[in-house]
Amino acid sequence: MEAWRDDARRRLEVRPGMTGIWQVSGRSELDGATWLRMDLRYVDEATLALDLALLLRTLPAVLSGRGAW
Repeated sequence: MEAWRDDARRRLEVRPGMTGIWQVSGRSELDGATWLRMDLRYVDEATLALDLALLLRTLPAVLSGRGAW
């Protein structure tokens, strides 16, 4: 774990959940730097309102299959 950069470690400050910003924003269409930046945004800006917005965007993202492997 020492090899991880500090910004990659920061994303571990939040307990994993069932969805996230990058999961509803393009999934596999995004590069690693983009999803890391999105995860860090969540770490810095996590609110109940953001969680609810992510939940509302999850079902359409899953049903559309956009960005799925």
